[in-house]
Amino acid sequence: MAKLSTAELLDAFKELTLIELSEFVKAFEETFEVTAAAPVAVAAAGGGAAAVEEVEEKDSFDVVLEAAGEKKIQVIKEVRALTSLGLGEAKAVVDGAPKAVLEGVNKETAEKAKAQLEEAGATVTLK
Repeated sequence: MAKLSTAELLDAFKELTLIELSEFVKAFEETFEVTAAAPVAVAAAGGGAAAVEEVEEKDSFDVVLEAAGEKKIQVIKEVRALTSLGLGEAKAVVDGAPKAVLEGVNKETAEKAKAQLEEAGATVTLK
């Protein structure tokens, strides 16, 4: 059998379907007794510093209502103002605390919502 260059191998792989590639990977793993999966431990090894940086660069937040406090009615009003929920749905969110009030919002919106809910007497966290 003629030896194929890397470029020739890549061209051959480009012509295969996903099913054919999957079968090839399985056969390759069995033949050479290896796995194509990246080791998890290697990715986690540098995770300490990377995790801290990732938290700092986070761009979407969830505003989580932890507790309504003593001014439950004011908190329900704020939940309604921040969301498009009706009275009953807003009450269910407040009664079901801890519960996400807003999900996937930017930092500025999350901080404003947190401030408004805390002014109303709620305990709020950003995740």
